[in-house]
Amino acid sequence: MHSNRGVAYIRQGVVEVQGIPFPELVDPRGRRIDHGVILKVVTTNICGSDQHMVRGRTTAPEGLILGHEITGEVLEVGRDVETLAPGDIVSVPFNVACGRCRTCKEQHTGVCLTVNPARAGGAYGYVDMGGWVGGQAEYVMVPYADFNLLKFPDRAQALAKIRDLTCLSDILPTGYHGAVSAGVGPGSTVYVAGAGPVGLAAAASARLLGAAVVIVGDVNAARLAHARGVGFHTVDLSLDATLAEQIEQILGVPEVDCAVDAVGFEARGHGHDGSRQEAPATVLNALMEVTRAAGKIGIPGLYVTDDPGASDAAAKRGALSIRLGLGWAKSHSFFTGQTPVMKYNRALMQAILWDRIRIADVVGVEVISLDDAPRGYATFDSGAPKKFVIDPHGRFRKAA
Repeated sequence: MHSNRGVAYIRQGVVEVQGIPFPELVDPRGRRIDHGVILKVVTTNICGSDQHMVRGRTTAPEGLILGHEITGEVLEVGRDVETLAPGDIVSVPFNVACGRCRTCKEQHTGVCLTVNPARAGGAYGYVDMGGWVGGQAEYVMVPYADFNLLKFPDRAQALAKIRDLTCLSDILPTGYHGAVSAGVGPGSTVYVAGAGPVGLAAAASARLLGAAVVIVGDVNAARLAHARGVGFHTVDLSLDATLAEQIEQILGVPEVDCAVDAVGFEARGHGHDGSRQEAPATVLNALMEVTRAAGKIGIPGLYVTDDPGASDAAAKRGALSIRLGLGWAKSHSFFTGQTPVMKYNRALMQAILWDRIRIADVVGVEVISLDDAPRGYATFDSGAPKKFVIDPHGRFRKAA
């Protein structure tokens, strides 16, 4: 029997690598599931959504094993699994989905109706998402494996491109979903709020979709410098010039065709006032101001139903001061919610394998060991322009 270790949320601001049980083919309610597989984790990524929990901004319980961005090697298969075998390298969509319910059949796998008794939608290692054990670990169990897992066609090719393929579990499909739901197409002018990994994935996706100009906005100078370094226009929201004024300096007009919110509920106010207090509706309101009439706004950035760390009572309940009247007057379309990863991941895998997108370079992938995960969390939380990828079995080091 193998041992297992994983990254646990201990308390606000603290994660720790601990010994954890080796996974079994059982669901969170203890029921045997022969449709599942055990994976030996090849890579598992630290996500901004994990940081929301670690910052104490959710109701995550202490001891929760984190991690919903997983790529793995099949180690053991349940007796009902038909399309996978030990040794296969697979990408795990962060959505846990049954493939049988109405929403799964309609490709809305982010809101599967059966995998979470509390509400629609399940995910690995995340608060209120069904109790599925996270994958920032050496081994993890994945249910409904035939439906959920994306098998890479060639093992050697997959391992050679693993720095890019590891992004298929979440951030690349999430950024792509933001761009698609914002209506990005050939010749579009696009504004992406947030120069973190998801924002950069959205920007890269917009470029893949044929956008003419992609502008990325943030208050973090290091992240903006990285965004410029990988070929995007940028606006610095810490300056006195407004977002519309800075967009006009680039495009000649103060508006864009499409906009993507890759920031979410921990947004901070714009402007060089030295404080930049939390203003959770500021991004959405700004996007309505700069998106053209009849334009679309994609919202892959996370918004929560409960935020115990919010600065005001309304925001604690997920109630934000959004200028919906402005969006109504401009006939905007808004698209929110978890990304249905399976809708996009196969096509994006092909884009990676055929060198149509180099997402690891765009988002700043840095590979670290499992033991180094606490440093990765701290450095990422400081705003470093990095996407930390955990290598729990030291495969990268052995290859080097």
